Amino acid sequence: MHLLKNKSSLIGMSLLFLLVLPINAFAAEKTPAIDTGDTTWMLIATAIVLFMHVPGLALFYGGLVSERNVISTMMHSFVSLLIVTVVWVLWGYTLTFGTDAAGLIGSLDFLGLKGIGVGNSSLGFTIPDLIFVIFQGAFAAITVAIISGGIAGRISFPAWTMFTVLWVTFVYAPMAHWVWGGGWLFKMGELDFAGGTVVHILSGVSALVAAIVIGPRNEKLQMEHAPHNIVFFLIGAATLWFGWYGFNAGSALGSGSIAALSFATTTVAAATGGLGWLLIEWKIRKRPTLVGAATGAIAGLVAITPATGFVTVQSALLIGLISAPICYFGINFVKVRFKYDDTLDAFGVHGIGGIWGAIATGIFATKSVNEAGNNGLLYGNPEQLLHQLVGVGAAVLLASVGTFVILKVISLFTAIRVSKEEELMGLDLSFHEEVAYNSTTQSPPLNQLNTKHEVL
Repeated sequence: MHLLKNKSSLIGMSLLFLLVLPINAFAAEKTPAIDTGDTTWMLIATAIVLFMHVPGLALFYGGLVSERNVISTMMHSFVSLLIVTVVWVLWGYTLTFGTDAAGLIGSLDFLGLKGIGVGNSSLGFTIPDLIFVIFQGAFAAITVAIISGGIAGRISFPAWTMFTVLWVTFVYAPMAHWVWGGGWLFKMGELDFAGGTVVHILSGVSALVAAIVIGPRNEKLQMEHAPHNIVFFLIGAATLWFGWYGFNAGSALGSGSIAALSFATTTVAAATGGLGWLLIEWKIRKRPTLVGAATGAIAGLVAITPATGFVTVQSALLIGLISAPICYFGINFVKVRFKYDDTLDAFGVHGIGGIWGAIATGIFATKSVNEAGNNGLLYGNPEQLLHQLVGVGAAVLLASVGTFVILKVISLFTAIRVSKEEELMGLDLSFHEEVAYNSTTQSPPLNQLNTKHEVL
C-alpha cells in the first residue's frame, strides 16, 4: 500500500511536470531572455548604419555633385536622419510594426513608443525592443536620403523637408509593414532579408519619379556636370561598404551564424560588383575608372541586400557580378534613351540593382543556409520567384503612385523646384548661404551678390 501510494505520487508529479513543461517551454520561446552578445552586436550594427548617413552617403553624394551644391546635397542626407528619427518615434514605428491591420498597415499600439520597454523584448527577439526600434529607424532614414540623389541641385529645401515627413509615413511605413511587419507580402512568403524591396526598389523608383516630376537640370549644368571631388566620393563609398555590414549582418538581429553568412555574402557581392563594372568600362571605354569601380561595388551591395541571409557565398559571387552589367546598362543606355535626369543615378543603382536582387533571391535562396527562408527556383521552388516578382511589382507601384501624389500635394503649398537663378548659382549659396570651401576664389555670401551679374 505504501509502495502504491509512492507510485501514485510519482505518477502525479510526472503528469504535473509534463503539463507544466510545454507551458514553460512555450513561454521561453515566446519571450526569450535578452542575450548580451546579441545586444552588443546590435548596438554596434545600429551605430554603423547611422554612420552610413553622415559621413557615408553625404560624402558619396557630395563628392559627385558640382562644387556649388555640396552643402545642400549633404544637408539632404543629414536632415533626413534628423526628421525621420523624430517621425519614427512618434508614429512611423507603430505604423510599421504595430499589430497588423488587414495586412496593410500597423496599428497605433506603439504610438510615441508607448509600451516599448528598456529591458524587455515583446517581439520575441533576444535584444531589447528599443535597439530594434532605433535600428529600423535608421533604415527608414537612409531610404529617404537615397532618393535625394535623383533630384540633387534642383529641389527646394522646404519641399524636401515636407517630402521626407510624408514619404516615410505614406510610402515607407506601409511597404515595410507589408514585408517585415506581418503584412500581406510577409504572409505570402516574399523574402527580403535586409531591404531589397523595402529600401532599394522603393527609394530608387521614388527618385526616378521625383526626377521626372521636378524636371531635368538646366542644360548648361548638365553639360558641365562632373564629380567635384572623387576623393570625397571614394571615402563615402568605402564608408557605405563598411556600413553595409551593420545594414545586412545586423538584420540577422543577433550575432550568430546567419550574421556571419550575411557578412560573407555582403563582402563577396561588393567585390564582384566592383570588378564587373571595372571590366565593362575597360572594355567599352578603354579606361577603367575609380568612380566606376566604386559604383559597381555599391551596385553589388544593393543586389545582395535582399538575399544576403538566404543564399550561399557562391551564389553571392554571381549576384554581385551580374549586378554590374545590369546597372551599367541602366545608367548608360536606359537613362540616355528615355532622357530622364536622375542626377546621381539613384534609380540606376538602387532601383535597378534592387529589382535584380529581389529576383535573384527567388532564384538562389536555399534553406540549407537558413531554415527561416525558403528554397528558390534553383532548389526546386519556382513559386518563390513568383512571390519575389509580386514584391517587386508592389514596391514599384507604391513608390510610383505615392511619390507622385506626395509631390503634387506639396506643390499646393510651396514650390518643389528652385528658380533658374537659384539653380545656376547653386543651392549652397542661394538656400543656405554656406560654401563648402572657404577660399579667396570662392563666391561671397549671398547678401553681397549681384545675382543677375553673377549668374551671367
